[in-house]
Amino acid sequence: MEQKIKRKVVIDCDPGIDDSLALMLAVSSEELDIRGITIVCGNGPVDMGFGNAKKILNQMGRLDIPVFLGEERPLKRAYQDALDTHGADALGESFLPEVPGYENAQSAVDFLIAGAREGGLSIIALGPLTNLARMLERDREAFSMLEEIVSMGGSFRSHGNCSPVAEYNYWVDPDAAAAVYAAAGELGKEIAMVGLDVTRRIVLTPNVLSYMERMNPETGGFIGRITKFYLDFHWEQEKLIGCVINDPLAVAYFLDRSLCSGIRAYTQVETGGLSAGQTIVDAAGFYRREPNALILTETNPPRFFKLFLSRVLKIGERELEWLDFLPAVSRGFGIPQMGGEFGQ
Repeated sequence: MEQKIKRKVVIDCDPGIDDSLALMLAVSSEELDIRGITIVCGNGPVDMGFGNAKKILNQMGRLDIPVFLGEERPLKRAYQDALDTHGADALGESFLPEVPGYENAQSAVDFLIAGAREGGLSIIALGPLTNLARMLERDREAFSMLEEIVSMGGSFRSHGNCSPVAEYNYWVDPDAAAAVYAAAGELGKEIAMVGLDVTRRIVLTPNVLSYMERMNPETGGFIGRITKFYLDFHWEQEKLIGCVINDPLAVAYFLDRSLCSGIRAYTQVETGGLSAGQTIVDAAGFYRREPNALILTETNPPRFFKLFLSRVLKIGERELEWLDFLPAVSRGFGIPQMGGEFGQ
């Protein structure tokens, strides 16, 4: 039997509730050779994110994966966390016990540069792009050697979640996002933008969560514990019965490209004023510039949940066929476009 080649990847993230779910999916997927996890300030301060990553790895029995501390603040703007969305511990106020030790002397940026120079490395970026922007400043050649960048962030036709036009990851450090997209265009690369147009359709509902808890009490119960705060937040802010889990879709797309589709377009990120963090997608080719992004606009929520549940909770695919018959609203269709889910 032919052995599949694993793809080398670093998960750059700011854990975060949905970042944690994304990490659970990533470490449960044999196709990925996860070289490390790099932490950036975002949903919570970088030290908090570092602690949360260790908690998730400990839960999943994967403390063999190294974690690296990254940037503590955005490039230029004052840092704004999203603890109002993710809880005081950025993990749904689950207040899980800390995992001691495990520090690395090497910084996240140094680790990314070294990994890129080895060749064949891709980045799944689930938070602000500050670490990648610093990497670009430090070693543009190493940045150019990255095989692929998949970024959960931005918005095309959907409204923002922390301003009328901006998604949190790009809003909190628009200068970093702008620099990374600009460099991608200059270097002939394309960023896969997994934005709110598709992630808003990935809604973890109470019925799906209850099924997870019954089918796998340990892992499902853990997910229930860290997402309760998130469900309550979405109800209070949007009157949505369920919570939008943005980041796992970026990992799922990296695993299965048929899960999402979209358009290729030149894209830039605004850095100031009321439009800070807005992704300007030149869908009509007005600028006559080569695409620097694949903007994902369509996804399949039942297929996503089949992938997530089969990998993370070890549920057989035949047992998940019922997901095809969920009401459309339970699968994220027709979510009221009201805003509120602050932070990814």
